[in-house]
Amino acid sequence: MPVDPYILLLLGTVGLAALVPARGTSADVASGASTAAIAFLFFLYGARLSTREALDGLKHWRLHVTVLACTFVVFPLLGLAARGLVPVFLTDPLYQGLLFLTLVPSTIQSSIAFTSMARGNVPAAICAGSFSSLVGIVITPLLAAALLGSSGGFSADSLLEIVLQLLVPFLAGQVTRRWIGGFITRHKKVLGLVDRGSILLVVYTAFSEGMVQGIWHQVSPLRLGGLLIVEGVLLALMLALTWYGSKALRFGREDRIAIQFAGSKKSLASGLPMASVLFGAHASLAVLPLMLFHQMQLMVCAVIAKRRSHDPVPEETADLSAPESAAASRTSVGTAPRSG
Repeated sequence: MPVDPYILLLLGTVGLAALVPARGTSADVASGASTAAIAFLFFLYGARLSTREALDGLKHWRLHVTVLACTFVVFPLLGLAARGLVPVFLTDPLYQGLLFLTLVPSTIQSSIAFTSMARGNVPAAICAGSFSSLVGIVITPLLAAALLGSSGGFSADSLLEIVLQLLVPFLAGQVTRRWIGGFITRHKKVLGLVDRGSILLVVYTAFSEGMVQGIWHQVSPLRLGGLLIVEGVLLALMLALTWYGSKALRFGREDRIAIQFAGSKKSLASGLPMASVLFGAHASLAVLPLMLFHQMQLMVCAVIAKRRSHDPVPEETADLSAPESAAASRTSVGTAPRSG
């Protein structure tokens, strides 16, 4: 049952914001730095993604459509159904954060790692995570505007800000990839630290604003316990739906593993910056469900992946998608931006 060290850093950042929140001029500086960090993050996402190789990966389209449907259709539907849990299990602000997490793209790195551990279709997991991140830049804000509406503080200005702060830097990264792609590949470890440091800055800014606004008085230990129960049920449902649903769609074992791990998870790296743009001063409560769900999915999926690694693999399979899987394996290696 692993505890992600980065989660400990995030929790430490939340604690720092609680003890020493940014106020006044310091808050303005932190907000400006956070805005620049988010734009830089999405610039790097764009520069890392090989568009041509990602398009080649579309040959295994059935698997990718299945993952996208789980991420942006099934998850949000379950999020909407959870509205009935307010106010018994969840407060309205916590529900808004829960609904937001259901709209976030899938992970990349952890999906790949768990798929590999479970002896699944790793190239398919790479492509599925990449497509989800790419589509999520556009779909997540639109879904949030449609489903959260005025409760999330959305307006035409909010959508314009999303385009300028997320989509434009991403496209700029795609355009400049031909010149800086080699540099990014050579320095991916250093830039990975920049990624994580930028997200920590975003978290500090969001939770500082929450402290100044007094948002944390709305959350009690009992409510947090209710949130954890709801998220545990949500994760269990998605793990079951992705595994047995992909079986009903006649995917092979390797593809089912990729679908389960890519289709049941949510990206902290993409979700935190998006929440900062979408929710502003209320981002602290909006990202709390995502942070908790992220750690929960890592712990549960690590156990599942280890058990899957001991499953007997049949020598022959009657799955009709096996030729597609082989084609995807040959064409889709190396497409993923390294974030998740």
